[in-house]
Amino acid sequence: MRCDVVNHASVDALAAAVRDLGPLYGLVNNAALANGVGGKEFQDIDIEVWDRLMTVNARSPWLVSKALYPLFAAPGRIVNIASDAALYGSERLAHYIASKGAVIALTRAMARELGDRGITVNAVAPGLTECEATETVPAERHGLYRVNRAISRPQQPDDLTGIVSFLLGEESRYLTGQVIAVNGGFTMN
Repeated sequence: MRCDVVNHASVDALAAAVRDLGPLYGLVNNAALANGVGGKEFQDIDIEVWDRLMTVNARSPWLVSKALYPLFAAPGRIVNIASDAALYGSERLAHYIASKGAVIALTRAMARELGDRGITVNAVAPGLTECEATETVPAERHGLYRVNRAISRPQQPDDLTGIVSFLLGEESRYLTGQVIAVNGGFTMN
């Protein structure tokens, strides 16, 4: 089903459709805006661009989780997709980093609130992944990742499926409020 994750009515329609299917056991908040970001210092970012990124990247995981939460059966799993940029602090990405930092903070807050209700909430923080959204990322940023990863090959979308599957599964039942960087060792805790 198509859903505009920034539109309250569209999210409510999604919730109504899911309600008709039965209980919900897992949710991955993966919608994000990344194309066309980068290159401007924080003081040069247009207010409209800042607000759009915050709406799509930070507000939508909250909005979707809020609408779908009542449909969860325990045990339930929520996985929010953040970004390692929020962990690294890349320059000329202040709006993107702020939005993904908000996803990390939201993950931790939701984990505290939902833990005793049988729902875990974790975040995956991918590195620069080769996909349509990163085709416009400047070559210098791709080079930064290539030089500084412990695993130097480019990151692919399939590099994320294993950890997301794990976080949605029974094996992760006692793991909540965590941010797992999947970036070939670009950032290390």
